[in-house]
Amino acid sequence: MTQVHEDTVSPGDLRAQRLEKLAALQAAGAEPFGARVDGIISTASARALLGSAAESTEAVVLAGRLKAKRLMGKSLFLDLADEAGRLQLYVQRQGVGEAAFDQIKGLDIGDIVTATGTMFVTRTGEPSLRVTALRLLSKCLRPLPEKWHGLTDVEQRYRQRYLDLICNAEVRTVFQRRVAMIRSMRRYLDGLGFMEVETPMMQSLAGGAAARPFKTFHNALGCPMYLRIAPELYLKRLLVGGFEKIYEINRNFRNEGLSRRHNPEFTMLELYQAYSDCQGMMALVEGLIVTVAQDVLGSTVIERADGTRIDLTPPWRRVTYAELIRERVGSDWYDITVDEQIVRARALGLTVMDTWTREEITHEVYEKSIEATLIQPTFVTRLPAHLVPLAKRCSDDPSVVDVYELEINGQEISPGYSELNDPLEQRARFDRQAVDNAGAEGEVNRIDEDFLTALEFGMPPAGGLGLGVDRLAMLLLGAESIRDVILFPLMRPLDRPEAAGADAVTES
Repeated sequence: MTQVHEDTVSPGDLRAQRLEKLAALQAAGAEPFGARVDGIISTASARALLGSAAESTEAVVLAGRLKAKRLMGKSLFLDLADEAGRLQLYVQRQGVGEAAFDQIKGLDIGDIVTATGTMFVTRTGEPSLRVTALRLLSKCLRPLPEKWHGLTDVEQRYRQRYLDLICNAEVRTVFQRRVAMIRSMRRYLDGLGFMEVETPMMQSLAGGAAARPFKTFHNALGCPMYLRIAPELYLKRLLVGGFEKIYEINRNFRNEGLSRRHNPEFTMLELYQAYSDCQGMMALVEGLIVTVAQDVLGSTVIERADGTRIDLTPPWRRVTYAELIRERVGSDWYDITVDEQIVRARALGLTVMDTWTREEITHEVYEKSIEATLIQPTFVTRLPAHLVPLAKRCSDDPSVVDVYELEINGQEISPGYSELNDPLEQRARFDRQAVDNAGAEGEVNRIDEDFLTALEFGMPPAGGLGLGVDRLAMLLLGAESIRDVILFPLMRPLDRPEAAGADAVTES
């Protein structure tokens, strides 16, 4: 058997050869870029036709990309790949005729074809299609990468995701499972009576979170606009309007850096439920994630690459922010002086400035020394009020708010609140935020007056939560970088002179 290889010829020469083949096909009156094909079934369905039989008489039509070609005398074996997998095609000279056999023999790895025939099992036990007709649908003019699975150029995989998908079945599985995750989320929420809505992605103010927005300009209106950093303020307007259980699976945009856990364009699930609160949101997100894990993985236990097992089985740990701080830096942390806090923080290897406040030092301890240690699902509750300006204060301690941050595998997966519905306190919080952010770039220091007006018409008490879809995909699918679960992550254009090395990401 002769295996057809292309790896001894340069890619440029191979492309030239394929262009010559294209010209020859066109000169012969053939159509190298075909049209619609009816009656196609998947390779998986074709295999299923055999059952336990050695042969099927039912004619089937397949379509896909050629991934391998082996010549054995007057017979030709081709591997056809479609979305469902691979299937061997068996082509005999006497079965298709001399002229057709020679044309098929001249096909290249990567060509997209349609094949008609009947299923049978070879002597070696391989389910195969005995081809009676085969037609070229799209000529592949560039050779596919050899041994792609072992490729170390990760940046090229992100830039040319289509090649990654063609050549790496594991990558296709990741994105198929990501889609299954989102379907599972919708089924779960729809089953609880939530309604999916859409809110503006282009806004006159970038509100709902503290982040730098992407800015553009609307020519017809003659005013600046911003890609949303969060849908929160629009979704809460819908609570005011009378919708009681709403959610949006949305794209958000934040003009910030790249890292292993951050992409400037990302996907969030955000939802609100009237007459609920933070406790209700914890129960909801716990049930949602467990359901998605069962639907996609068939288990609530995740095996990390380092052998660590993350167990999503409820109930999940609940612990206050202050309790975690005391566990890490001493039970007397909130009683000692700022100078003593600085000494202890620096003893942990943290970089803190002499001018920092208690709140800033404490949160640096949490973010840099505690968060990464929370591997098993953990609800961190009762955060300092200044960190969450849209949440309701705890009735027993107004210095903290009734919120949670869900940490799994050392990163935040979901925040949730008892939502603030007092318009006067909300205005005061916005005013303080504007002062704190004075001089910062973007629109975070502008107050959304229409949102405050809406609140004055009355918003019911409510619970709300956000869920990072990309981060949940990383968790469930074992990805080390957010870029591995985003089909087309943001990359610097190659025609920029400063592009070299600019797409490296940080660890945070």
